Amino acid sequence: MARDEKFKRTYERFKKAFNKYREVIKTPHLFNFLSEELIIEITTKRFEYTFESLWKTLKEKMRLEGVECPTPLQSFKEAFKAGLIDSEDEAVFIDMVEKRNQIVHIYDFEAAKSIYGFVKDEKVFSAIEKIFNRISEDN
Repeated sequence: MARDEKFKRTYERFKKAFNKYREVIKTPHLFNFLSEELIIEITTKRFEYTFESLWKTLKEKMRLEGVECPTPLQSFKEAFKAGLIDSEDEAVFIDMVEKRNQIVHIYDFEAAKSIYGFVKDEKVFSAIEKIFNRISEDN
């Protein structure tokens, strides 16, 4: 029972993070009064929160099925095997891991813009949204 509760708490964090990420991706007019630098920072941070809560939610979901996933990449691979990630999205999740690792080491504006371009891409949003919808159907 405690394991199920941990999954539910983790899922709720993912749900909140995803809704904030969706807001920033789907309502860009929110940023009409902000600088490009702030837009990039906010969007990238919301992606980072979503990514972290997503992989931890998948980790807990897979643990409930008896599969241990100590890393984001392993969580995505196991979710792919379990049918939570579509085959056309598999490469996107591998790219997400790489971009998330780069976010920690952003030192210049051009690097930040490059990552921003990735995290606001419809393919990335859609891949995360599919998992969100699949997990939400179960809860």
